[in-house]
Amino acid sequence: MTLSSTRTISFVPPDGAFDLMTYRLSTQVKPLIWVEAQIERHSRSRMEIMVKVRSQFKELKFLLQRQCRFLTMLNSEKVSKSARSFYKAAASRITITEPVYWNQKLNELWKSGRINEARHLFDEMPEKDEFTWNTMIAGYGNSGKVSEAQKLFHDTPNKSSVTWSSLISCYCNLGYEYESMSLFSQMQCLGYKPSQFTLGSVLRMCSIYRLLSRGEQVHGYAIKTQFDANVFVVTGLVDMYAQCRQMSKAKYLFKSMTYGKNHVTWTAMITGFSRNQDQIGAIECFRDMRAEGVEANQYTFPSVLTACGDSLAFKFGLQVHGCIVKGGFSGNVFVESALVNMYAKCGSFDNARIALESMEVDDVVSLNAMISGCVRQGFKQDALLLFKKMHTKNMKIDDFTYPSVLNCFASLLDPNTSNSSKSIHCLAMKTGFEGYILIGNALVDMYAKQGELQCAHNVFDKMPERDVVSWTSLMTGYACNNTHEESLKLFCEMRISGIKPDQVVIANILSSCAELTVLDFGQQVQADFIKSGFHSSLSVDNSLVSFYTDCGSIEEANKVFNSMNTKNVITWTAIIKGYAKNGKSTESLKFYNEMIKNGIKPDFITFIEILFACSHAGFVDQAREYFDSMMKIYQITPGPDHYACMIDLLSRSGKIDEAEKLLNEMVIEPDATVLKALLSGCRVHGKLELAEKTANTLFELAPHDAVPYIVLSNLYSSMGKWEESARIRRLMKARGVNKEPGKSWMEINSKVYTFMSEDRRHEKWDAIYGKIDEVMMAIKEAGYVADMNFALHNIDEEGKQLGLTYHSEKLAVAFGLLELPHEREIRIFKNLRVCGDCHTAMKFISSVYGRVIILRDSNRFHHFKDGVCSCGDYW
Repeated sequence: MTLSSTRTISFVPPDGAFDLMTYRLSTQVKPLIWVEAQIERHSRSRMEIMVKVRSQFKELKFLLQRQCRFLTMLNSEKVSKSARSFYKAAASRITITEPVYWNQKLNELWKSGRINEARHLFDEMPEKDEFTWNTMIAGYGNSGKVSEAQKLFHDTPNKSSVTWSSLISCYCNLGYEYESMSLFSQMQCLGYKPSQFTLGSVLRMCSIYRLLSRGEQVHGYAIKTQFDANVFVVTGLVDMYAQCRQMSKAKYLFKSMTYGKNHVTWTAMITGFSRNQDQIGAIECFRDMRAEGVEANQYTFPSVLTACGDSLAFKFGLQVHGCIVKGGFSGNVFVESALVNMYAKCGSFDNARIALESMEVDDVVSLNAMISGCVRQGFKQDALLLFKKMHTKNMKIDDFTYPSVLNCFASLLDPNTSNSSKSIHCLAMKTGFEGYILIGNALVDMYAKQGELQCAHNVFDKMPERDVVSWTSLMTGYACNNTHEESLKLFCEMRISGIKPDQVVIANILSSCAELTVLDFGQQVQADFIKSGFHSSLSVDNSLVSFYTDCGSIEEANKVFNSMNTKNVITWTAIIKGYAKNGKSTESLKFYNEMIKNGIKPDFITFIEILFACSHAGFVDQAREYFDSMMKIYQITPGPDHYACMIDLLSRSGKIDEAEKLLNEMVIEPDATVLKALLSGCRVHGKLELAEKTANTLFELAPHDAVPYIVLSNLYSSMGKWEESARIRRLMKARGVNKEPGKSWMEINSKVYTFMSEDRRHEKWDAIYGKIDEVMMAIKEAGYVADMNFALHNIDEEGKQLGLTYHSEKLAVAFGLLELPHEREIRIFKNLRVCGDCHTAMKFISSVYGRVIILRDSNRFHHFKDGVCSCGDYW
């Protein structure tokens, strides 16, 4: 029976089929039953029947597509073979070309990813309406085939606002800013009115790619066309402003919505607070949402849980968990992952494990959150066990898994972990993740912290792309391994490559500048940072204070300190240490008292610096008070460094017996630092017997430390016991202990010049030696007398005097007098403690030549001016 060229139904039902199907398919098959009944029983005209069929087209089509499924569900004993054959034949012989059907089929194909099949169907369709063209354009757009979508758009015979919106949505999904906005403007110029969905697509693009200015243009259009009252559009604006870090505008729009706020609007606001690090705002917004009676969903909960984790709001997180269970979202993988992450960040690993184990499927994101939390809280072995579990189960390890595991190895001090960490590196290479920048950065950081600087540099050199974190990781690695020169070279290479430094880089490079005492370079770094336009941070300001104090520029350090709006215990400790090291212990104690008045509690390090200040000024009584207050007031148990400061102070103040008593009363085992402090005091006061006892203990405790050998040998030499002195030096040589050679250096015009005792390697050595001979004659006329107690070789008097004359710091000051103008300070740095004779000579030089000399030795700064030293001759 042929009805038309577009619709054909031809079948003859077997006997009894109608009654059986009526019984079995009930109301679901009424359209087909109706056709059979009309044809067989009432003999109505076929045309009348098909008019009725057409009106119920969708239901009929649905039935015919699923006839086989219905029949297999029937009891085979009650369904005849002929009935089955009839319905299969009926389904296969029907051809329908109704546009609604084809449009629906087209929609289904591209949504299931079968875009090529969809295009084939589109080309075969005899009739295409507006919906057909729009559906195909949207399909191409969502499949990322922008050129095909664009061609189809131009071929569309009758464009509508929906057609334009479909192509705009395509561009927006791919982040094509210029094309999207151009089409948006062109659409309006041609008289097509954008819909709320058009604006939504553009705003979504602006949100994802943080295109604030574009988003503001759309906002202006929305106000002009009165879309600013549309809940869908306003929600998009709130999300856009929140993602562009304009929370004040997002909050204004949100509060201006007097009605219509739905769960999407609330979720956009909560997510905005969370991503802008306003965790309290996110929590309060969620609370208000609940108070308004708006139910949260699977998109709301992850954002508020993230805020709870970042702010350590454990109790509120528990309440949110209760809402999740009550709302029936505990089975959602995204919500469960957020729960694991929240509990892990809050340190509640029991709850995190319960949440993880309750998940029906092993989720990579959840395990990543758990591993990251374990690493953050110091549970390194637990993190590695979780990673092993992932690897054993052949789970897909991604670019978020590797950085956490590599950070775990970076912080493990066990040298046996080196092979394991390299195995992880190999696994990253095998799985194709080595080229990812996050993983490359983590590898550089791990190898650098393990002291494997060559491996770190190899990974760094092979990275296809580097960011500021890559450079920071390698620079910090060199700095931590006391290779500060390489750190400065890397900083210069980074700037040449065009990478701008951030606050972390500046803080680290200033620390290296402080260690090398390169004042000029450090000031250039500071100027470069200011020019870069970055706002300063607490860590940068703290590093600047430390840098200037370590370079002896206490006035500059004070300027930075006074300019800081926020100061923490690190800031105060840095300025206390700075003043103490620069011979201003009284001012250092004043800063400590001011810190206490400002409500800042001192920490373990603060007390080391305050006791150091007392030690280098002879403030015995004050030191006792500070030392006692550690336990009594602040519940801080003294460590070896605190005892070392106290024993150094007591022994150098002549209270050797009290120092020895304190040593014997220590609640912890004394280490080499404490014993060396006592030995140094014995050297100052000539306590030979106690010095020998202490040195012998140090020989066993730190057999390769040269300090006890040198101090004891020098003590013997100062007392004229040359044979004993020689014996100690032979013992030192036999044990393979090497003495660090004394050297001094200075920076002039960004170049560092190094000097050693009796050094003649300098290109201007003849001028330097001529100058030092002139200097020695001048200061002798002013009253200088060489101190032979520091001539430690058994030679004649003239030889001893020459040996003292050509010490490294004296050669450096002679070079400074030759090279630097009169108004410039002469800055000298020495790796060992300055000897008493050089200290005296520097005072005379500053007076005779009218120069300011700043000398930093291994312990402190000495500021010489007008014949006086800032240390007060107590160092």
